[in-house]
Amino acid sequence: MTAYDVIVLAGGAAKRLGGADKPGLRVGGRALLDRVLAACADAAVTVVVGGRRATARPVVWTREVPQGGGPLAALGAGMRLTTAERVLVLSADLPFLGRGTVDALLAAAGRPGMEGALCTDPDGRDQPLVAAYRAEPLRRELALVATEHGSLAGLPLRLLTAELDLARVDAGPDASFDCDTWDDIAAARARIREHGAVLDEWITSVKNELGIDLDVDTALLLDLARDAAHGVARPAAPLTTFLVGYAAARASAGAGPDEAAAAVAEAARKATDLALRWEAEAEAGGGQAADAGSSGSGTAGGASGGAGPGAGREGTGTP
Repeated sequence: MTAYDVIVLAGGAAKRLGGADKPGLRVGGRALLDRVLAACADAAVTVVVGGRRATARPVVWTREVPQGGGPLAALGAGMRLTTAERVLVLSADLPFLGRGTVDALLAAAGRPGMEGALCTDPDGRDQPLVAAYRAEPLRRELALVATEHGSLAGLPLRLLTAELDLARVDAGPDASFDCDTWDDIAAARARIREHGAVLDEWITSVKNELGIDLDVDTALLLDLARDAAHGVARPAAPLTTFLVGYAAARASAGAGPDEAAAAVAEAARKATDLALRWEAEAEAGGGQAADAGSSGSGTAGGASGGAGPGAGREGTGTP
């Protein structure tokens, strides 16, 4: 993928949120701004236009002039700090923006004859703050708008996008979902806890919290936890997965994410095999041990036809 820069617009008065610090509001335990930054972590330069705050990864900060001058003024301020041929432009309140949407926008913006690409929402409306633009035509149109109106402050984004040849990307209902109201925040918080999404959301949140860049095979680890709980004892599940992680970390120390993921898979395989062996022994019970003890030639149990300590228990599953 060609290198790109990203501009995240994190200013605004958030009037419908009562003036709350919208980029800092948490969904799934992570600030909205951090969730957006995670979707474009490989950008060459990340510019955030807004008030400084702690972020999960380093960014370049700037402010629009005048402060509160609106999205076009913020975009103009951000463009002064970018150099890549393509610029991803995002608002800071997109809780479900994913890497797939970022890739789709950058690819569409690179099509011959296109000057950029933007998402459309489920109602077909353009979303110019979920978009990727070619830097040269974007700078050109920003300069023309500023010349025509005297400045970029207070102007709507459509003055810019109407003059660009833009591809449209239908990224589904979630990619462009933004949080303008408390109802939106509540809906986003509820959505990440839905059955089909909660595990992926939780794993992603944990990785970001711990600073881990690792593809986690969730199904593999869940299968391991199930086998440990069933074949050994219920508390064995979390303890075993912890030990697998520790072993993988030791085995892949100093290696990259791919090697670390392979180490997790290998450690999980070994632990799963062990849990299955434990389960097999529990199912066999004491019967096999009794058979082994009575197969010799000189034991009293063998000579008497079953008077030994294992008599009567074969196949019952009793340890």
